[in-house]
Amino acid sequence: MGERKVLNKYIPPNFDPQLVPRSKKPKDDLIPVRMMLPFSIQCATCSSFLYRGRKFNSKKEPVRGIDGKYLGIQRFRFYIKCSECSRPITFLTDPKNADYEMESGGTRNYEVWHDERETNQRFEEEAEEEEKMDGMKALENRVLESQREMAEMDALEEIRAMNARHVGFQIPFSPLP
Repeated sequence: MGERKVLNKYIPPNFDPQLVPRSKKPKDDLIPVRMMLPFSIQCATCSSFLYRGRKFNSKKEPVRGIDGKYLGIQRFRFYIKCSECSRPITFLTDPKNADYEMESGGTRNYEVWHDERETNQRFEEEAEEEEKMDGMKALENRVLESQREMAEMDALEEIRAMNARHVGFQIPFSPLP
């Protein structure tokens, strides 16, 4: 049985590794990749939807030029084909936002979490502006923040007290007969 699991291969004494043919480098630096779509897309030609999580055979290439790197992180371009009309669709990695951006061939569908981030940022900026303009509002916010911190400290003290009570409690050991 052990002879089936060969870990070493026989290399004859007259073997010349330079005579072994080299593997070909992919033309145009396109690397075939089996991937799942990271977001939903609508094809610009046939208006069919390609949903997030759908598996595709895609081609990956590094982006060249000025936009090729962001803070030393290489950006990549992916080429896929629409499953209905075979139109090429391309999108890029976006390391700045930890996301992807559509380049051509389709449109990215609406995603709620993008708007949620923007809304939260806008709300925080408005609150800061309001505090700068109104001194009483800033004072009220500081009082509310200190009350919230005091409530958190009380809850933490209560949890520590409960843990201290449970540390002293031990189940007596009873050996089996």
